Amino acid sequence: MNASTEKRVAVVTGASAGVGKAAARQLLEKGWRVIGVGRDPERCAKAEAELRALSGADFTMIRADFSLLADVARAANEIARTTPRVDALLNNAGGVCAERVITPEGHEATFAGNHLAHFLLTRKLMPLLKAAAAQSAPGAVRVVAVSSTGHEHCPAIKWHDLTFSEGFVGGSAYCHAKLANVLFARELARRVADYGIISHAMHPGVVDSNFANHCDAPMKAYMESIRDRASTPEEAADTLVWLASAEEPGQSSGLYFHRREALSPSQTAQDDDTARRLWEVSEELVAGY
Repeated sequence: MNASTEKRVAVVTGASAGVGKAAARQLLEKGWRVIGVGRDPERCAKAEAELRALSGADFTMIRADFSLLADVARAANEIARTTPRVDALLNNAGGVCAERVITPEGHEATFAGNHLAHFLLTRKLMPLLKAAAAQSAPGAVRVVAVSSTGHEHCPAIKWHDLTFSEGFVGGSAYCHAKLANVLFARELARRVADYGIISHAMHPGVVDSNFANHCDAPMKAYMESIRDRASTPEEAADTLVWLASAEEPGQSSGLYFHRREALSPSQTAQDDDTARRLWEVSEELVAGY
């Protein structure tokens, strides 16, 4: 099979449930080959069976705990053994911890799972993204970061306390990680522009999913209070899939979207020096993996 007829390949993190599973389904229905990554064994098995049952579906599920960088690196290596190219990387997995958890690798779990994991995964899969870009029109290869309007509630990156050793609040740690997602997408866009690779971030909206399962009590109560206004995972996945596959998003890079519309993120999220510094700090934190 030559490059012109080969299926486009997407990697979707958090594909075992919610927005990630919905995005995987929509891409499969478009004829893409999809490699999903999920954490929970039971949900992964259920999602894999469901998605593989779709007509003509080419779907693979890989299990990985994104709070552990070693597991992210293992998953990336497994993906590289599965495909020689990646046309779209959807960095969707995320979550909130009710309490401060320091991983065995020494990172605060919310920052590790929401930001560092995707930073490392993108870095490890970059050769596959570049391989796809070399065989594609400029702008066809995409990396999409799922962030949140929560990033607007974080005024700055906690450079001197990335583990939240003081004053940990689950919601604040989540907003901090979501700010990192937007900054990462912005700096990535600058770094991969010469390869014709596009990087965007997006806000999925309030989604009726299992997202709040591990939140603290106040955040759970808030999420429940706005549940009647929540989008379905399928509705939220629409913009994610559009950013990965439609022509229009390939004509710009480094932007922030909601419901297929480009919006202005917070002032901090638009600061290029902050984005560059976060990239450099993140490189140091994932070194060795």
